[in-house]
Amino acid sequence: MTELLTSAQMRAVEAAAIGSGAVTGLELMERAGRGVVEAMFEEWPELARAPHRAVVLCGPGNNGGDGFVVARLLRGWGWKVEVWLFGDPERLPPDAGANHDRWRAAGGAVTAWAGAEAGFAPGADTALLVDALFGTGLGRPVEGFAGFARATQGTGPRVVAVDIPSGLCADSGRYLRREGAPAEPQIRADLTVSFHAEKLGHRLAEGPAACGRVVVKDIGLRGGAGGAVCLVGPETGQAAAAKAGAHKYTHGHALVLSGGAGRTGAARLAARGALRIGAGLVTLGVPGAAQQEVASQIAAVMLRRVEDGDGLGEVLRDRRFNALCLGPGLGLERARELVRVACGAPEPRAVVLDADALTAFADDPEALFAVLHARCVLTPHGGEFARLFPDIAERLDAAPETGPAFSKVEAARQAAARAGCVVLLKGPDTVIAAPDGRAAISSAAYGRAVPWLATAGAGDVLAGFITGLLARGFTPMAAAESAAWLHVECARSFGPGLIAEDLTETLPAVLRELRG
Repeated sequence: MTELLTSAQMRAVEAAAIGSGAVTGLELMERAGRGVVEAMFEEWPELARAPHRAVVLCGPGNNGGDGFVVARLLRGWGWKVEVWLFGDPERLPPDAGANHDRWRAAGGAVTAWAGAEAGFAPGADTALLVDALFGTGLGRPVEGFAGFARATQGTGPRVVAVDIPSGLCADSGRYLRREGAPAEPQIRADLTVSFHAEKLGHRLAEGPAACGRVVVKDIGLRGGAGGAVCLVGPETGQAAAAKAGAHKYTHGHALVLSGGAGRTGAARLAARGALRIGAGLVTLGVPGAAQQEVASQIAAVMLRRVEDGDGLGEVLRDRRFNALCLGPGLGLERARELVRVACGAPEPRAVVLDADALTAFADDPEALFAVLHARCVLTPHGGEFARLFPDIAERLDAAPETGPAFSKVEAARQAAARAGCVVLLKGPDTVIAAPDGRAAISSAAYGRAVPWLATAGAGDVLAGFITGLLARGFTPMAAAESAAWLHVECARSFGPGLIAEDLTETLPAVLRELRG
């Protein structure tokens, strides 16, 4: 899977390359500037056919140095380039200062931003705005750029951000905001050009909306970063598509617990998801009052009566049941009893806890954590997460004033460590974290955006996908990653108008395509 770096990890990669003598900081800056111009012309080929006018806003650090390179290269293409500098040119870092001087030596003018912001407005003939203000190392809110920010919104010039739109925390994807300060418009880009690797902020929270489209340019750096977060990709889906064995019991037997009469639909969705993704057998555990209702709705899924905790304990004497799903439509009272039995069985099974199985412990999360084990997977949405981890959720919801800001990745990691099992925190930026600190993001953004996935029952199907993969023998982390990626891929394949049932019916075609 592709690594997503923090700003500190990116600095470490750069420092290692410079320290080894493989490259200089000035060379990296030149490559970055060329990468921006190359990406711009790839995105908008019409801009390469004739000179245009650009406005480049440079900041007081190395991001500003990249901006000076972009300005010089565009000028070499015959463009009219206007450069603004926020900060003192005498205090620029050495490499950025060298590129400032090179721009001035070539006859380029630099306008001081200080005191001129209120009157900033790009000319009507401006084709491009370049945001080279602060980049990934930002640690404080961006203020005093309202005019520039307004120019980056709407139908004005195209906007290119160097590394990341200024004001956006590269580690969390959240705009930094000073408490009590008047709200200012935020800088947004049509195209964001990153280097070596995407950053977490490109994928989390407000990042995708702010970045427009992200292109990563190679600037000659090598190697990754220990402990980096991974972006879940097609290889996880391909693992799910691989044939696991020739007999149904080699694919496992999943048990999905259902609620009572009139509340069985969610569990049926989960059960069908588990079956479609490859569990050899799937059984619905249903209270007696709902048996007839369920029996009339299922065929390939089997049926067992599970009235209460004692009944579940009896069913689990059959060791062939190797993965359980509890929560969808289960009911809070029923969930409290059954979760304790499912997780506390003498021979621990893989267990997925979703929906009611999480909310049932909102008044006493520690009671849930006490019975969880390493083969469990929790799948909360934001509200359920806040009920189980209120202190962590409070930190995540608080407006960040300094960077790096607390991120959804950190929130999921802390939750997983506390729960002692894998936590899948849902959203367009779904984060999957394990107790040992491993984390991955399943992103439904940019070309994979699927707003129609926000439909009733979609989460139940996801829980079923995870359960089915656990039954097949996937580890909890791998099952959550593969299921999350396939969940989005099924929604993409079906398109608008999707309802939850369509996810399971679309899955075979998606898996078939992955197998080639």
